[in-house]
Amino acid sequence: MIRQLKIYLLCICLILSAVIMTSCSRDTNTLKDGYYFAETADFDEHGWKEFVSIYVSDNKIVTVEYNAKNPSGLLKSWDIDYMRIMNADSGTYPNEYTRMYADMLLDKQIAGELNVIAGATHSYDTFCLLANAVIECAKSGEKNTVYVDVH
Repeated sequence: MIRQLKIYLLCICLILSAVIMTSCSRDTNTLKDGYYFAETADFDEHGWKEFVSIYVSDNKIVTVEYNAKNPSGLLKSWDIDYMRIMNADSGTYPNEYTRMYADMLLDKQIAGELNVIAGATHSYDTFCLLANAVIECAKSGEKNTVYVDVH
């Protein structure tokens, strides 16, 4: 009888432990499937409005796009004149560093562990703000574009 009671109590403890562990391990940082967008609230002093978009599937960021657009919609990474000037001054250019930052976010899955690319430090700061905002959208399931004040 005592042996059966011990086994019964052990089973109850195991069941309670499983329930407690399941509820404690519930991830409040789960990313919801879908597309999410963040962009700067205003155009910068050079006339660019930066943006980040991600696609999430199965709690993982599977695509990242980072770029900027001018008022006419031209993408910064397509502006050949801007790229030539920036590359000569900084050693990098938008078509390069935007892909590198996007790849880092895709690899790390969080914005807090990204490395700064020499010559694109201002863009790093903006990218991190936008990436954090878009990840928060994915956590909450907010599908509307979020506008971030970076000034």
